[in-house]
Amino acid sequence: MRYRSQARDQSALRQRIKELAETRVRYGYRRLHILLRREGWRVNAKRVYRLYREEGLSLCLKRPKKRVSVPRVAPPPATQPNERWSIDFLRDSLADGRPFRVFTVVDNVSKVSPAIAAAFSITGTYVVAVLDRLKATVGLPQRLAVDNGPEFISKALDAWAYRNGVTLEFSRPGKPTDNAFVESFNGHVRQECLDQHWFASLEEARQIIEAWRIEYNTERPHQALKYGTPAAFAATWEPPKEAADEHIRWTKSGFRSRGGGLTYRVDKFQVQVKLREGSQKA
Repeated sequence: MRYRSQARDQSALRQRIKELAETRVRYGYRRLHILLRREGWRVNAKRVYRLYREEGLSLCLKRPKKRVSVPRVAPPPATQPNERWSIDFLRDSLADGRPFRVFTVVDNVSKVSPAIAAAFSITGTYVVAVLDRLKATVGLPQRLAVDNGPEFISKALDAWAYRNGVTLEFSRPGKPTDNAFVESFNGHVRQECLDQHWFASLEEARQIIEAWRIEYNTERPHQALKYGTPAAFAATWEPPKEAADEHIRWTKSGFRSRGGGLTYRVDKFQVQVKLREGSQKA
């Protein structure tokens, strides 16, 4: 003689729970239980929960972290020092194995590094503190090139940028080439500084990194600057001069004349002669 279960058949209830879950995909078992009660099902929440789990209808409540949404348009390149800085992070460890982080800043045009900071923990508030110190010493850029790390999408940095009129330019996730200047600079920091030393303490690391930064700015030849130093380039930089006052340009008949010149038509071509300022116009 074998035992026979006295439980009532739950197939109809099970099917109804599945149907409700298919039409209301974000409803959990508690909301589905309320809907069932409204339809006249005499069933408690515990039974709904059991059938809900058996059917594999449980929701995944862990939501992906929301990232800042920005236009995927390439920003214009910088044309003068202190117009656009790039910032990023590196990781290293002390001789005893304790990890620390390095916050790097580099100017996209002059290649000057205004600051390199090392700490065991670097948050958005720490980044703001470093940038505030730079504001008091060397000023601030018009734009900051950053990635989508949690320090850079933080409310602290966003509020700081708004207060100081600095535009944050985010790179595309998984596209480090969008911030190529700081990636190249980080490679130099890694190869020429971090990989060449064993740091006994964080303070020693800070001193060695700062000494390397000063050498990089004032002594190290930079290929992109015709083997000059970043500090020398920044000190001697001048805005590009305007084009010559007098010029001649031949175009086809569709030429649209610029202001301030004389236009002569010769057959199917035109010539534009721009007079020097102060000269007599014909």
